[in-house]
Amino acid sequence: MHVAIPLYPRFTALDAVGPYTVLAFAPGWTVTFVAAEPGPVTDDQGTLTLTATASYEDLPRPDVIVVPGGPGTFDAMSDEALLGWLRQAHEHSRWTTSVCSGSFVLAAAGLLEGLRATSHWALLDMLPQYGAEPVSERVVTQGGIVTAAGVSAGIDMALTLLAQATDEITAQSVQLVIEYDPHPPFDAGSPKTAPEGLTELALKLIG
Repeated sequence: MHVAIPLYPRFTALDAVGPYTVLAFAPGWTVTFVAAEPGPVTDDQGTLTLTATASYEDLPRPDVIVVPGGPGTFDAMSDEALLGWLRQAHEHSRWTTSVCSGSFVLAAAGLLEGLRATSHWALLDMLPQYGAEPVSERVVTQGGIVTAAGVSAGIDMALTLLAQATDEITAQSVQLVIEYDPHPPFDAGSPKTAPEGLTELALKLIG
């Protein structure tokens, strides 16, 4: 299985690196970072740079596509090189997926029309503007389209895909090797459970 993760300026690192780590550990899987041209692409903090080792033309038919989100999403939604590649690659992929606001890139490519989808909680209510039905779930599967909620949900999505493509034992083995056994110190990972006033503070971190 060959996975392509397209990079664009101001992506959120964990959106890309979380699924990358899960799927790169899977036996027989290859994960490639792609962009319009091979080269460095810097994240939303301006301090971490990943290297796209292939262009879109180099990898026209990946088995799996994982589109990360981030503050650069809305610029990426008008990137015709990225959108054109997504449309063509999706015709041949087993799964076309997104993490966080990456779902809006899928929508801009016309891939979410009439489908249930998720995204970061701060943007979820905007999905209907792009033809999708918003769903507040960690991972949403609609046939060959899979969307994950915010940032860390990409790890859950990648494990879900791995279990479906191989078997639960393989996925569980990868989960164990990366010691994905989250016990966060606070119950504040969702607006539903976060203390009063925390949502506003969190939004300031994004903006």
